[in-house]
Amino acid sequence: MTLMNAPEYDPRRQQWIERFLIGGGVLIAALVLLTLAGFITGHGWLFTNIPIEHRVNKFFTAIENKDFNTAYGIYENDPDWQQHPDKHKEYPVARFTEDWTKYSPVGPILSHHVDKSVSDGTGTFGTTLLVATTINGDKEKRLFLAVQRSDGTFTYPAPHVFAY
Repeated sequence: MTLMNAPEYDPRRQQWIERFLIGGGVLIAALVLLTLAGFITGHGWLFTNIPIEHRVNKFFTAIENKDFNTAYGIYENDPDWQQHPDKHKEYPVARFTEDWTKYSPVGPILSHHVDKSVSDGTGTFGTTLLVATTINGDKEKRLFLAVQRSDGTFTYPAPHVFAY
């Protein structure tokens, strides 16, 4: 094909190309904004830490309501733990209940707010998620729980803490 017999200009095709390019640019810009917004607000790239933060929120809500069986199931990531308590001999529910009542490092937990989470460990999203929670509205009473990404279990105290 030479310049003299070039195809006729098709305005519909040109509109389609323009819309495709503009839509792609908007999509990429939105993805970049969501990625950065999640990171800046402390909820992980693209808000990937939100599901784990919700589990931590449910855990502390159960502690506040003194529903230690539910809280223990969330802590061990085993909601049916009562059907096989022998599996959890190393850290039984009685010890768990003492740790979160009598020996609680922040006293009785009456209210909480999950503030922020940070990935820890190796890999793109880390092997562990550290979740910071303010207890009873007191900024001096912050608890850091570590949540293992591999099996969903909690660890307290967390191996690291972070400032925010």
